Amino acid sequence: MSRYNIRVAVVFSIMLLLLLMVGLAQSWSLCLSILNLCLISAIMALGVNIQWGYAGLFNVGIMGFTALGGLSAVLISKESISEAVNAGGIKMLIALSVLALTVVLSLYVHKKFKNKYLVTATILAGYLLTRHFYLEAASSIESINSAFSGYLGGLGLPVLFSWIVGGLLAAGAAWLIGKISLGLRTDYLAIATLGISEIIIAIIKNEDWLSRGVKNVTAIPRPVPYEIDLQQAAWVKDMVTKLYEGSIHLLPIADQAAALNAHINNAAIILVKLCYSGLFMAVLLLIIFLAGLALHSPWGRMVRAIRDNEIAASAMGKNVKKRHLQIFVIGSAIAGVSGAMLVTYNGQFTPGSYIPLRYTFLIWVMVIVGGSGNNLGSVVGGFLIWFLWIEAEPVGFWLADLSTSFLDQGSIIRQHLLNNAQYIRLIFMGAVLLMVMRFSPDGILPETKKRL
Repeated sequence: MSRYNIRVAVVFSIMLLLLLMVGLAQSWSLCLSILNLCLISAIMALGVNIQWGYAGLFNVGIMGFTALGGLSAVLISKESISEAVNAGGIKMLIALSVLALTVVLSLYVHKKFKNKYLVTATILAGYLLTRHFYLEAASSIESINSAFSGYLGGLGLPVLFSWIVGGLLAAGAAWLIGKISLGLRTDYLAIATLGISEIIIAIIKNEDWLSRGVKNVTAIPRPVPYEIDLQQAAWVKDMVTKLYEGSIHLLPIADQAAALNAHINNAAIILVKLCYSGLFMAVLLLIIFLAGLALHSPWGRMVRAIRDNEIAASAMGKNVKKRHLQIFVIGSAIAGVSGAMLVTYNGQFTPGSYIPLRYTFLIWVMVIVGGSGNNLGSVVGGFLIWFLWIEAEPVGFWLADLSTSFLDQGSIIRQHLLNNAQYIRLIFMGAVLLMVMRFSPDGILPETKKRL
């Protein structure tokens, strides 16, 4: 076994051991929750790794593509609000159609006549007409039972379709953004993608007719059974009864029924999370397999050659911008899929939760720590960083309590440290990043380059 394979085995064994420690010391439900979020984080990190590790594209607009994926879960899985559709659905469709027609017509006028005044007039006329239909439609839709709906709803399809649609929606947005911003210098590309991401988030937060804005959309349908259904299933009751038969009989007769119900409830929660784990693991493995095939194909070698020396690749006749656009679209599509998966798992769409700290900084730390250019490295980075992000808070409280145990309970210093212990996760993130950069600059699992 090569040193690299040994390193992979050791790293994944450590991650498994950490998860088992959480299950044994805290709860198996928490362990599975962390596992599921680690799987989703790993998929997000894979999307960024494809862009940065394969092609050297510095995209800090991950949050926008993730949010588009989350929005797709609403648009696909929720039932349509018939009253809202009847009140303003037609006018909103007309407004969006006029907007699309304006864009197409403006491009045609620019290409045909090369007259900036005519193009400006076309855009202005289209804007005024779109605004006329849009304002009335949005007001009508948002006025329909705004406390509980106030938006159009969705198509009422199975939520798993939203994972595909989320990827397609993010890919479409990435294609449009890439057409505009790719070709810019690295720092300008970062600024452009960050700005466009913030625009996407602002639209989602403020267009209530589309996604209820900051009022959130709850009760997203699930692709797995509900806990209440499993709690009432005969096979679950029989399984739990046989599993805990010995310990339950040791209890007083009056307490046996309550103890059995508690075990059944806990088993239902764990089974639901295991179902999610299976789905997320299948998606992760599929993406790793396809990304590996792409990486080691002639196309992947060409992309890495462009990353290493754009000038030389361009001199050899390679279309650098076209390849960058392909990579940008693929990576953004994966981010969109992960965003739809996250909303599906949480069961709600909360636009206010899309903040750069979580959806930009953390994802980039995952890629850097894991090892950019290595798919398994991104998976390891996703697991490790998200695990530390979640577990840093209880560890912070434990450290604050232990380090101030010699002080009085009412001590100002003790109370201050205990009240702010959750912020130790930021120190942990910085410390992990510094240690990896110092002792393994290429990440925990660096990119491997096969000899031809």
